[in-house]
Amino acid sequence: MSGRAQLMWDDAVTGYDFGDSHPMDPVRLALTMGLVRAFGLDRAVDVVAAKAAGDSTLRLVHRSDYVAAVRAASADPRAADQNYGIGTTDDPAFAGMHEVSALIAGQSVAAAEAVWRGETGHAVNFTGGLHHAMPGGAAGFCIYNDPALAIARLLELGAERVAYVDVDVHHGDGVQAAFWEDPRVLTVSLHEHPRTLFPQTGWPEETGAGAGEGGAVNVALPAGTGDAGWLRAFHAVVPELLADFRPQVLVTQHGADTHFEDPLAHLAVSLDAQRAVMAASHDLAHEYAEGRWVALGGGGYAVVDVVPRSWTHLVGIAAHAPVDPETVIPSSWRDEVYARTRQLGPARMTDGRTPSWKAWEDGYDPADRLDQAVLATRRAAFPLRGLLT
Repeated sequence: MSGRAQLMWDDAVTGYDFGDSHPMDPVRLALTMGLVRAFGLDRAVDVVAAKAAGDSTLRLVHRSDYVAAVRAASADPRAADQNYGIGTTDDPAFAGMHEVSALIAGQSVAAAEAVWRGETGHAVNFTGGLHHAMPGGAAGFCIYNDPALAIARLLELGAERVAYVDVDVHHGDGVQAAFWEDPRVLTVSLHEHPRTLFPQTGWPEETGAGAGEGGAVNVALPAGTGDAGWLRAFHAVVPELLADFRPQVLVTQHGADTHFEDPLAHLAVSLDAQRAVMAASHDLAHEYAEGRWVALGGGGYAVVDVVPRSWTHLVGIAAHAPVDPETVIPSSWRDEVYARTRQLGPARMTDGRTPSWKAWEDGYDPADRLDQAVLATRRAAFPLRGLLT
């Protein structure tokens, strides 16, 4: 296995552009890669531009009629069929949408292939993590579901146990749906409660079906949850599940929209806590998955202040070259930010927080809303896996 991580990147991914008024501004991708380069992290990894996912790969998850509908809208956005979720407010049709969506998916699939084949231990595609797309439709700014495609490719290559951990503020509904009845895949999602946020799914009682019963785990966090609660929930659920499941590969999704500055959601997590979960995910991959780790991006709509810093930390951790949170951001990158956005970029790689949390093993408060959320998850899902609540 190579000692160097792979970073999947092709400049063309910035063509994933729903238009000027859409919150998913592709500048967040360009600025993240710019910050990676400003810190020299591109020299600490192997930067790889993979091919776009072809139709046979896309059909591992998506229906052929849906892929055809995306192709048609890509060629003529006016012909978008809203029955497939394309041409909507969330997912406007745009010229070339099939090609760039397939390119992003191709990066995640290639990352999974490289990790499975031992070409690298860790592979990062921060342009991916588009976890809402369903087999037959677009949803939530997502055209093709690259995390699900990466997992499906791992299964096709012979993997028998793949764990997916999603810490985006929104429920990882599309990935859960793709493997709802598949015992080879464990999906774990920590997200804002469905009562207060799209897609209104991800209740603790959603635990899978058939042979996959117990294979879906959902932690529905109260709006307003901050660093201590978010980290407490993660550590109260994820390590124990991974210790039991013993995945051959760990796939994680690191949407940056849990941040307190994000305009589309209601959690209050800091950059420093996001970094702590990234570091924990890295450690868990080494502890339970022989170091095989595929790390993806996801949501994140504070496109200057939050997303580039968060995912640059992700790249640094995967490269075994973590960026110290107190590090001053190079002025060259801040100049790039101003040139692209006319905004002032952040000065350091921290929000000035020192994340800490109380371990679940030290006891819980049944009157606390965060602890109630964790308890609901453990009571719904853990007994199905033979684990104590």
